Formats: sequence, C-alpha cells, structure tokens
Amino acid sequence: FSNLLGILITPALVALLMRNAGNAGGMSIESVETIIVQLLVPFVAGHVLRPWIGAWVTRRKAMLTIVDRGSILLVVYGAFGAAVVEGLWSRVSLGDLLLIGLLSCALLAIVLALTLTIARLMRLPREDAIVLLFCGSKKSLASGVPMAGVLFPAAQVGVILLPLMLFHQIQLIACAVIARRYADRVDAPVEAMAPVA
Repeated sequence: FSNLLGILITPALVALLMRNAGNAGGMSIESVETIIVQLLVPFVAGHVLRPWIGAWVTRRKAMLTIVDRGSILLVVYGAFGAAVVEGLWSRVSLGDLLLIGLLSCALLAIVLALTLTIARLMRLPREDAIVLLFCGSKKSLASGVPMAGVLFPAAQVGVILLPLMLFHQIQLIACAVIARRYADRVDAPVEAMAPVA
C-alpha cells in the first residue's frame, strides 16, 4: 500500500519542493502519464489478473523471483552506470558518501523506532508488530528508480538515486539482523523444551 501511495504522492511532493526551490519547471503532464504507465498500470494489472494467473505465478515463484530481482538490478545498474558516465564520483566526495550513509542510518533508525512505537501504542499482537516493523521501513528501488528517471534530468538521476541505493542496502542489512534476532527468540523456547541427551 505504501508503494501505491508513493506513486501518487511523490510526484506532487517533488513538484512542490521544486517550485519552492525556485525551479519554474514543475511537473509536466507527460511526466505524470509516464509514471502512471510505468508504475501504476502494472500494479493494477497484476491485481486485476491475479484470479486468472495467480496459480501459475505461485507454481513459478522461484523463477519469477529471479526475473523480478534481475529486472530491478538491471534498472539500478542502468541508472547508476549512466550516473558514473556523467561524472557521479567527481560530484560526490567520500565525505558526502559517509554523510549520506550516516543520514540513511539515522533515517532508518527513526522509522524503525516510529513503527515499533506505533505498534505498541496500538497494542498490536507480536506478529502484527513485526509485520509493521518490516513493512513500515521498506522503500522500493523498483518504484524509486523509474520515478526518478521520469522526474529528473538524466544527468541528475544517479546523484538523486545514490541515497536511495545506499538506504536500500543499509535497510537490507539492518532488517536481516533484526529478523535473525526475532527468529532466535522464537527458536529459543523450542530448544529449551528439547530433551537433553
């Protein structure tokens, strides 16, 4: 649901921020149409076609997962490769990269703490709180990369995507550690009940 909201809200926020920054351009109708065609139409089509193709997709989940991840990898590689050709590393210093990393860590920590706090305030069951924790912090490269390609000039896309790509990697590492800790908590009582040999 958050990715769907992102498709709708992000272009409006970008247009507002660009206008406030003195950029007279703003969002064009063509940009909105491209975002709808590239992101919203496939999303809706997948949900509409699910009753007819759901079983087929389930049977081929392993293959489709590889295709899905591969397509995201190709999109990111294309955008990042173009940024390198445009001189990304001459515009972003090591200090800038470290600052982006620190800010990404701080943002992820804030979002994780916020989702945990919301789960506690809502008195969600443990399972639902875990779902909120993981889903609430996820931002998708699959949506962000095409949207950045539509909203910004090609020469700027790599610099704009760098924080998203770095955040994504930090999020994967942090969430893997958190998931392992939750799994250890679940496994611990079972091991404690196992007979001692």
